[in-house]
Amino acid sequence: MTLLTILLLATITFLTRYLLLHPKFPIKIGNKMESFLSFSAPAVLTAIWIPIVFIHDHQLDITPSNPYLIGAIIAVIIAKLTSNVYITLSVSSIFFSLVKLYIA
Repeated sequence: MTLLTILLLATITFLTRYLLLHPKFPIKIGNKMESFLSFSAPAVLTAIWIPIVFIHDHQLDITPSNPYLIGAIIAVIIAKLTSNVYITLSVSSIFFSLVKLYIA
């Protein structure tokens, strides 16, 4: 049952993306709607990472011993300096692991 649900959801997701993005599809979205939709990915990603980084045990955690906060700060700094996803991911993951292992 779970596999069937996953396959159906994957099919629905693929078809909705494919139909709206295929160049020969008769319905086109306007420039304003396309501009509006460009904000959806950052909004969703922000809604995912904010609680992970800042909320622990249903409380705001902005202490220096918060490994998620340290990893996020390092990730922002490395991303700004290098503009390389792989370096950012590697270095911030190492810092996160070290803080989690030794401090938290």
